[in-house]
Amino acid sequence: MKKTIVSAALGALALGVVFSAPAQAADVSACLITKTESNPFFVKMKEGATAKAQELGVTLKAYAGKAEGDNESQVAAIETCIADGAKGILLVATDTKAIVPTVKKARDAGLVVIALDTQLDPPESADATFATDNFLAGTLIGKWAAGTLGDKAKDAKIGLLDINASQPSVDVQRDQGFLTGFGIDVKDVKKNGDEDDPRIVGNEYSNASEEGARTAVENLLQKDSDLNVVYTINEPAAAGAYEALKAVGKEKDVLIVSVDGGCPGVKNVAEGVIGATSQQYPLMMAALGVEAIKKFADTGELPKPTEGKNFFDTGVSLVTDKPVAGVESIDTKTGTDKCWG
Repeated sequence: MKKTIVSAALGALALGVVFSAPAQAADVSACLITKTESNPFFVKMKEGATAKAQELGVTLKAYAGKAEGDNESQVAAIETCIADGAKGILLVATDTKAIVPTVKKARDAGLVVIALDTQLDPPESADATFATDNFLAGTLIGKWAAGTLGDKAKDAKIGLLDINASQPSVDVQRDQGFLTGFGIDVKDVKKNGDEDDPRIVGNEYSNASEEGARTAVENLLQKDSDLNVVYTINEPAAAGAYEALKAVGKEKDVLIVSVDGGCPGVKNVAEGVIGATSQQYPLMMAALGVEAIKKFADTGELPKPTEGKNFFDTGVSLVTDKPVAGVESIDTKTGTDKCWG
């Protein structure tokens, strides 16, 4: 029964249907704005936000960009939410700097704006953030990759598949965390691609998609055919990277690591497509975000960040069937029990 309700809810969101709140909370409304509609990560966010909104009696509307980097659609969505009189916005920003003026406009209009997964730049541009510690997520797969290679890590040939030129915070944090975990001097921790370590073949843009990743890996192989480590921003990119490597018979020669923890990604870890992935929990992010908007509407209170951090940390776990000493991890069976999508 629960599965049927969730499926119906997701279908309704896709059609732009609004979930009406019970009479006692009819005045509490919220918006969820994600980067795209197709990525399983954001599908799970919708599921979590929808279920929690129905539970709390919050009217929820969902919006998304047409593709990674589509800031204009997110700006338009925020404008619509302001005009509709929403109490709050849950936002996964595709361009963490460009969206800030519009976020300010929403906050000035009295809406609470909560960032999910991706911190704004600067982070205090949002009222609160519920997210994975993305730097830690990258660090875990970096340490695992270096530990797996052992002595060969000093001669590694590393390719990095980032999102795009806008360098949203999640992209930078995962990339820089991976390199730090691998033992590479990242120079400016807030910037991708400024490193001068000879082990780095290059940074390529994948748009966090399979198609983009295939092209990115082809470009990296042209730069150095000895490529043997590929970091990917997410698991769809990891799947595309594997296909590109397989097409030239190098899939067994290259270690792929990623971040997401979706069910297809965990399955790819189990099958050896991905060596290890850092699992995050989007359903929790979205559910906590809806709760925060409801509480703000009722009491004016904002959620407090995790101690020692400027955001609320929703957790991360390294998933691999080939553990490395000194790097805490869970296996794919446990990862499957916790996966999404």
